[in-house]
Amino acid sequence: MNIFKIALASAAATVALSGAAMAQDTLDLSYNVGVASDYVFRGVSNTQEDPQIFGGVDASYGIGYAGVWASNVDFGTDDPSVEIDLYAGVKPTVGDTALDFGIVYYGYVDDKGATPGQYSYVELKAAASRPLGPATVGLSMFYSPEFPFESGKAFYYEVNGALPLMDKLTLSGALGQQEIEFAGDYATWNVGLSYAISDNLTADVRYSDTGVHSFGDIYGERVAVSLKAAF
Repeated sequence: MNIFKIALASAAATVALSGAAMAQDTLDLSYNVGVASDYVFRGVSNTQEDPQIFGGVDASYGIGYAGVWASNVDFGTDDPSVEIDLYAGVKPTVGDTALDFGIVYYGYVDDKGATPGQYSYVELKAAASRPLGPATVGLSMFYSPEFPFESGKAFYYEVNGALPLMDKLTLSGALGQQEIEFAGDYATWNVGLSYAISDNLTADVRYSDTGVHSFGDIYGERVAVSLKAAF
């Protein structure tokens, strides 16, 4: 986990260097909880196409942020059964462009298997987004020095966008490419509609699919419906 400690220290240092600008800022906390018909991550079902229950806590101070998020998982084995993610980073802005530099640790409860810790891994993140007329468009890249099951280095690239259609209704989608050194590559995409039922409650229906692969049905096309409360 040395890379996790180094990246986290770098994020903390960046926040510290901006101390003068952040002097008037306060610590803000937010919470979220939700349910979904399937836990779809980069086109893959992480629950064997079964329902998902998730929730998290986020803290922000100036341009710095950190959080924890958890969900049930099912990879078709006896373990693990719960995913717990830890993340931190900074979100500076340059003109109309919002940037996001961070680190994510994907941890799994009862991560044993043939090799202990084979599911857990770390990713570094770099992302940018900006308005384009009424829409918002973005680019992101994730890098892992060691993907699960000792499958080597991995990169994930994504272009995404969101467009308000009418009051409370938003169309959004993404096109991504996952590249894994010793496990092959695949493309993934999704498109969906989100509806703000209230200030705190959002419903989403989303279609996702992947390109040519040989990883089984959990990578196939699917529609997932979710309901998320944020406060």
